[in-house]
Amino acid sequence: MNVGQYIEQLERRFAEAPLCYGHGTDNPVDEAAYLVFASLALDWDEYPAALLRELTVAEQEMLEQRSRQRLTDRVPTAYLVGTAWFAGYPFKSDRRALVPRSPIAELVQNRFEPLLAAEPQRILDLCCGGGCIGIAAALEFPGARVDLADLSVPALQLATENIHLHGLEGRVEVQQSDLFAGLLGRRYDLILCNPPYVSEEEVDNLPAEFHHEPRDGLISGETGLALPRQILAAAADYLSDRGILILEVGYSHPLLSERYPEVPFLWLEFEQGGEGVLMLTREQLLRYRDRF
Repeated sequence: MNVGQYIEQLERRFAEAPLCYGHGTDNPVDEAAYLVFASLALDWDEYPAALLRELTVAEQEMLEQRSRQRLTDRVPTAYLVGTAWFAGYPFKSDRRALVPRSPIAELVQNRFEPLLAAEPQRILDLCCGGGCIGIAAALEFPGARVDLADLSVPALQLATENIHLHGLEGRVEVQQSDLFAGLLGRRYDLILCNPPYVSEEEVDNLPAEFHHEPRDGLISGETGLALPRQILAAAADYLSDRGILILEVGYSHPLLSERYPEVPFLWLEFEQGGEGVLMLTREQLLRYRDRF
């Protein structure tokens, strides 16, 4: 059997199973190709010639083992292959942090135009997990220094590995911090944050794939807004005068808008899909901080 034949077979098996495609792909075709190419360390630049490559017996056995884990145990493919892509860059991915999947990736690729008044010199990735958002921003803005902050030590260990993967030692640093608590005195031109924003009840009802991820990376109080509200209340103190906050709250965005109708949240739109990402300036955060 060659690579293409195995992908076609796996695609059919995925299509017949009740899988969730919320961790990097949105269909069984791409999911099957992702699992096979990443497992075999195949270069996408060699597509479609790579499809004709014959599989060894050992490779088929390895692919079958991972396919069964995906189908039966519902493990996200990124955890099976150890790699996820974000904003066009590869990142190490495992159970120490959520699988990268934020629509903020599109903003990074567009260099946040037209949201920034000038190219940022200091960037914070708050609740960074494996560090994909901040590292991708560092790659797009080679003159910027970037802090990756998270409460989770295992997540920061993964983020450090991703810093090394992209050769950003010295320009990107990790900082253990409970939200802003470990960042006193620092100011940033751009704060990027994809925090936990799901209620405990919602997490319990998520598809099986999400239960392989660290629970603390998802849950944020009874309504999902506990951490976003703390971030909105404190962020102004860590922004430069012309700095901006970009905060993802996902499907909690209608509740946030309903709770604070007077706050002029700028809800960003995405060509590649996604919702629930807002922008506020430092001036706006100061003006409305007492509401949060």
